[in-house]
Amino acid sequence: MTKDETLVAQVKSDYRSAGLSATDRAMLEYCDKLTRSPSEVDHTDVDALRRAGFSDAAILDICQVTAYFNFVNRLADGLGVELEGYWPSS
Repeated sequence: MTKDETLVAQVKSDYRSAGLSATDRAMLEYCDKLTRSPSEVDHTDVDALRRAGFSDAAILDICQVTAYFNFVNRLADGLGVELEGYWPSS
């Protein structure tokens, strides 16, 4: 969407050092925590998103998209699914 390949590469490598807005960084911090340590997410994380300017509806969207992405990836990994044409040949 951004058409900025440098930014895309930075975000893929380490979003924390990419040239992102504070709002985008707050969103990605939440997504990272929800992905890596979901049991540690609490109201302070949601409050941080509100302080970053996200509405409750936007926070719900962020949470749902992150959770769904994680669900689908774990389902595919658990079944050994490989995406045709997506991964480069070795």
